[in-house]
Amino acid sequence: MKRVGADESVRRIDVGSLPDLFESAGGLTIGGGLLRVHTIESATAAAELVQAAYPEYVGRVSCFAFDWAGRQFSVDLGDARDIVQMFEIGTGQVLEIPADLEGFFDEEIVQYTDAALGESFFSAWLGAGGGEPGFNECVGYRRPLFLGGVDDVSNLELTDLSVYWTVFGQLRVKTRGLPPGTRVGRVGIE
Repeated sequence: MKRVGADESVRRIDVGSLPDLFESAGGLTIGGGLLRVHTIESATAAAELVQAAYPEYVGRVSCFAFDWAGRQFSVDLGDARDIVQMFEIGTGQVLEIPADLEGFFDEEIVQYTDAALGESFFSAWLGAGGGEPGFNECVGYRRPLFLGGVDDVSNLELTDLSVYWTVFGQLRVKTRGLPPGTRVGRVGIE
């Protein structure tokens, strides 16, 4: 995988379209794992994971990048504005980023790095002795926030990206629609 330092500008990435992005930057790791651009293969796998965890978005997901915390960035195929969405499985939320694909790379992650990618939380993780995630890894929550986990470095661990999304995706689907504060009993993995 290609790797660049955090100081190298992402503005040199060709983001005219998703195929252009994958051709020019597929597999690129930025800032020691802060953000990674999908390859065509990893984008396809990520879209399947996202749609399994968020069935309300089936047919609308086109993932192009993911960050250190496993959040998937996607263009919403069901929205004519081509708005970028961030699927955050650790919280169970989907956030709309006020930018299209080009604006995401040219403005959002350059000017609003902490808001878009949680750079200060990543620095806290690294400062506490946590390691940089590999291309197929993320720094995920041990206990998801939507099941009462705390948003703190003590609740983080380095984990396989696919396993994290599969397990937390199943938890999200099973607990979706429960009133806030509902206690969830034993959770088992079969």
